[in-house]
Amino acid sequence: MLKQLKEDIQAVFARDPAARNTLEVLTTYPGIHALIMHRVAHELWIKDCKTSARMLSSFSRFTTGIEIHPGAKIGKRFFIDHGMGVVIGETAEIGDDVTLYHGVTLGGTTWNQGKRHPTLEDGVIVGAGAKILGPFTVGKNAKVGSNAVVTKAIPEGATAVGSAARFILKDKEPTTTAEQSAPCPEQIESLAENTNFQPYAATQEQTDPMLEGMRVLLDRLEQNEKRMNSLCHRLSLLDPTFNKLDAVDQQPYSDEELKIIEDVRRECEAQTK
Repeated sequence: MLKQLKEDIQAVFARDPAARNTLEVLTTYPGIHALIMHRVAHELWIKDCKTSARMLSSFSRFTTGIEIHPGAKIGKRFFIDHGMGVVIGETAEIGDDVTLYHGVTLGGTTWNQGKRHPTLEDGVIVGAGAKILGPFTVGKNAKVGSNAVVTKAIPEGATAVGSAARFILKDKEPTTTAEQSAPCPEQIESLAENTNFQPYAATQEQTDPMLEGMRVLLDRLEQNEKRMNSLCHRLSLLDPTFNKLDAVDQQPYSDEELKIIEDVRRECEAQTK
């Protein structure tokens, strides 16, 4: 238990630059308080002391503002930053090196017995206010953006944004066996750099999938127009009366439509920079 607590405290230093010393973390970080009490409550829960476990978890919620059901399974180096409003359901499972910000809900969508809460694999980051609802898996090193609402599985390494959430997939280098092994306490301080840690699961280069799709459609539309103009030009060379008979409009859009297209294009370009 003490070794696990030491790792949890080192995880705070690795992911929160505001943390100054161990005494400050132990006395002022509600995420650490909730985690310590949960680990005790979980031991009571699996030993069938369920009433005592629920009483301890209720006390933890009262003192920290973080509600963790004693039946939830939480791995090593778990970090809850700020913490207020976090809710973790009974059948939730959380892997190692996971980070949650305030207002996160790991909830269920059914009243049926059995598995009804999400599973977060190693290295997952969940931004403030995000809701992950249902008995599915959030893949290793995935990120959930602030205020996202996720109701289906997230692939490994993907980023989920929006409500309902859309997935952003990026190519990544294959990891070696050494990289996949759990870090020792001396390596935890560099965990943020090694796992490309991003506060609130948001990155500067992250693009909106909808805008990216619109950009692709606009590019395709522009290509089609060029091809049509080229065909019309060739037909006019074959038949000099072609332009008069068909009255081809070289500008099929109104000024207002052109302005909207240009605004969308600029926004798409800004997102991809």
